[in-house]
Amino acid sequence: MVPSVGARPSRILQKIGRPTVEVVIVADAKAGGELIAGAMAELLRRKPDALLGVATGSTPLPVYQALASMVDSGAADTSRARIAQLDEYVGLPTDHPESYRSVVRREVLEPLGIGMDAFMGPDGTAEDVQAACEAYDRRLAEAGGVDLQLLGIGTDGHIGFNEPCSSLASRTRIKTLTEQTRVDNARFFGGDIGQVPHHVITQGIGTILEARHLVLLATGEGKADAVAATVEGPVAAVCPASALQLHPHATVVVDEAAAAELKLAGYFRHTYAGKPDWQGI
Repeated sequence: MVPSVGARPSRILQKIGRPTVEVVIVADAKAGGELIAGAMAELLRRKPDALLGVATGSTPLPVYQALASMVDSGAADTSRARIAQLDEYVGLPTDHPESYRSVVRREVLEPLGIGMDAFMGPDGTAEDVQAACEAYDRRLAEAGGVDLQLLGIGTDGHIGFNEPCSSLASRTRIKTLTEQTRVDNARFFGGDIGQVPHHVITQGIGTILEARHLVLLATGEGKADAVAATVEGPVAAVCPASALQLHPHATVVVDEAAAAELKLAGYFRHTYAGKPDWQGI
């Protein structure tokens, strides 16, 4: 018997829990950004010094913009928030405008009024890259772990820089970028692929899965096949994001275009519409 929505939240969650992967279909990227920013703001109300894991790229920008607007209006308080980086280029100076540390500073920290003292990321300039990877894993654990990790997804289902056939138990490590990824990223380097590093440090899938809440945002028809494989396909290394099915609290937020290939779209709409407001995502 399903408890009534008037029952205590903790009691309901003990009895019926959460779906392994909750899929929320929104109208567009702006709506997705506002929904996720609202979840971050609520997390910070409960835990002001929460550690937020952030991703780079164009997809998560609506999240950061919506959260910054909430901070400006007084609806969210990020004064004690901490930020953790998902990945970083190897060999790129930290002050290079396209190092992910610089991107996070520009797109996340400064708009949210968060200082570099509350930031942590892997050292892509280290002489011993493997040691730097292991050190970052330890630092995340010593910080108490990531409370909410925001993720994007590639058209091939990759998360972070965990390309297809990455180990689902992988830890933070060095990865070699595929030629296509370097071609795709050349637009950030003036169109010159020669300026794009060949290697990155990325949190591994096993590391990512240790965050308390995983939130993946996908927008656009180009992500539709990857989204369907992530939530409706088998858990398989060929689609790294399918590992979210193994997590006890994973949320996939998609716009209409990215939801186009979901066979269970009607079910996802129905279950989300029936959730009590207090439960959030």
